[in-house]
Amino acid sequence: MIELYYWTTPNGHKITMFLEEVGLPYTIIPVNIGAGDQFKPEFLKISPNNRIPAIVDHEPVDQGAPISVFESGAILLYLADKTGELIPQKIRDRAEVLQWLFWQMGGLGPMAGQNHHFNKYAPEKIDYAINRYVNETGRLYAVLNKRLADREFVAGDYSIADIAAYPWIVPYESQNQKLEDFPHLKRWFEAIGTRPATIRAYEKAEAFKNQALDVEKSRELLFNQSANTVGR
Repeated sequence: MIELYYWTTPNGHKITMFLEEVGLPYTIIPVNIGAGDQFKPEFLKISPNNRIPAIVDHEPVDQGAPISVFESGAILLYLADKTGELIPQKIRDRAEVLQWLFWQMGGLGPMAGQNHHFNKYAPEKIDYAINRYVNETGRLYAVLNKRLADREFVAGDYSIADIAAYPWIVPYESQNQKLEDFPHLKRWFEAIGTRPATIRAYEKAEAFKNQALDVEKSRELLFNQSANTVGR
């Protein structure tokens, strides 16, 4: 059984998408980041960076003690290796998947996240920051669009590379992007959105819909952390 420490963010959706796709049993443990659940000592033991998602695998393949994993990319890779699904075994194909997984982790996620921040959460509108991150998000969309021009999925067969990127495209409107500008990406996005596992994963989020983040209340909690927050 997998315990999934989860909230309804793009990174949280990645893990429910994977688990639904492969049919691995799991239990959701909600971590309401707007209420500060991510700072509870019991969660920090699993995720020392106070971020969701995180998992605890109570049946690791070595049959030893439970294994905890934080960081969504690491979780996807761990679960793919555990199940042998959604990641190729041949070295060249595996390299293709991994580089696009890390592309999302190092590029699309952080840049789209800053896009969201300066468009929605920042207490003052800073044109330079907004333009910087809207344009960079668009550039990354174009990179993905070009990649998908001659293939159905990002790295051959459907894989954790697709699962990692998809939830960061879902809020494209709030990122000031138009899918019509990226036809290959749009085709890919619509295909993934109709997969039964994707539908089930996003249905899981509906249970927490009424606990959505309040911009004013959550700004101090989410965006004003420092070294003092972590402590020594």
